Amino acid sequence: MLGKLSVLVLALVLVATAAAADEPYPTRPITIVNPFPPGGLSDVITRPLAAVMEPLLKQPVVIVNKSGAAGAVGAQFAATAKPDGYTILTHIVSISVFPEVDALFGRAPKYTRDQFVTIARINADPPVLIVGAETPWKTLKDLVDDAKKRPNEIIFSSSGPYGALHLPTEMLLRAAGGLRMRHLPTTGGGPALTALLGGHAQVLVSTVGVAAPQIKAGKARPLATFGATRLAHLPDVPTLKELGYDVEFYVWAGLFAPRATPANAVKALRDAVRTAVQSPDFKKAMDNVQVVIAYQDAPEFAAWWDRDAQAIAATIKAIGKLELK
Repeated sequence: MLGKLSVLVLALVLVATAAAADEPYPTRPITIVNPFPPGGLSDVITRPLAAVMEPLLKQPVVIVNKSGAAGAVGAQFAATAKPDGYTILTHIVSISVFPEVDALFGRAPKYTRDQFVTIARINADPPVLIVGAETPWKTLKDLVDDAKKRPNEIIFSSSGPYGALHLPTEMLLRAAGGLRMRHLPTTGGGPALTALLGGHAQVLVSTVGVAAPQIKAGKARPLATFGATRLAHLPDVPTLKELGYDVEFYVWAGLFAPRATPANAVKALRDAVRTAVQSPDFKKAMDNVQVVIAYQDAPEFAAWWDRDAQAIAATIKAIGKLELK
């Protein structure tokens, strides 16, 4: 009797799943969860993207901010949301960080990467290594040579431990032979830049959009960028690879759906995003904030995300446990 009941339950589940997959999508508003406060990278990308997606999907696309724990709260909320295509997530590179940090400290994970399916990557901006204008270093070699002579005397700021500005700095320090600098963690990219400009730190890996005005004003000096090729906005600044360091890092943003979201819903979202990123309105919005569109559809993004997450995991393990406040 129990066997027959189990078979019946399984059959009902399969029928319900098939029915959900056949339902028209979308038929009501779609919520995009932004796990950060307004004004950050995911926000400035997702708001204009949502505006262009609305007429394509013929439904309102509403952005809801669920910030906390540097993006972990919103990611956890989206991971456990009903997988029906009406709650999706926008997130940045740090989505790969939290599960690894939880594992490092022996904590139960707030979420895991396999709770999501990819929809699309929107951008992949390599950050830039800058130093204060009053520092003596004109090239990366100058900085590296000085750091070797004075371990733990040069200070670098970041947006926080294991954050999107801390990780690439650590990658460079290791690629340069295990350089040792003092870390000044702050609460975000803005405060990290303020620390540099105020002389509390001498080195910062920053997003280009945040650093560009200070570079243009002569208050910060760029020494290298972290991409595979030079940036159009900073054509005279070499990449780390050009300088002999096998390091690449990107501050990216992408869209995700909870795993088990119906295939037709994921396809509709992918199609809408693919069309939206090509629209003049979205391209203009990204130009205004100096974000270079580097679109990837779901399969390419999924493969790229795996590689990126592996590099992040290795870096976190190399950093080891830090005191988190």
